[in-house]
Amino acid sequence: MKMAINRVTIMGNLTRDAELRKKGDAASVLTFGLAINEKKKDSETGEYVDAPVFVDCALFGARAEALAPYLTKGKKVSVDGRLRYHSWMKNEEKRHALSVLVTDIEFADSKGAGKDTVSAQGQSTEPETYDADIPF
Repeated sequence: MKMAINRVTIMGNLTRDAELRKKGDAASVLTFGLAINEKKKDSETGEYVDAPVFVDCALFGARAEALAPYLTKGKKVSVDGRLRYHSWMKNEEKRHALSVLVTDIEFADSKGAGKDTVSAQGQSTEPETYDADIPF
């Protein structure tokens, strides 16, 4: 039997502030949307333009509660997870959606991009080199 793989990694900007919900004793769920810009060739002008793709995401449990205040509109994040298909009825019409169940999330804001990485103590994380000690 062949294995199926359900894994996705995406990076984008939050389209809205994350919303934390908890019902009774159930695990907390944090939902948010991501916008990912793809380059697409405009058929009329021949130029490449940004074409946004919108993805709904959900994170569960204690991490959802801890991250809720930090996941605000416009923040750039990278998420790993798996795809989930679900359907429901609304106004006697069956609806469908594909979303990402988040297993890992990293903040990816580009502030200071291209500069040396600085740790929380204010020191560079780049290793120092001591070429004078090399005997050749």
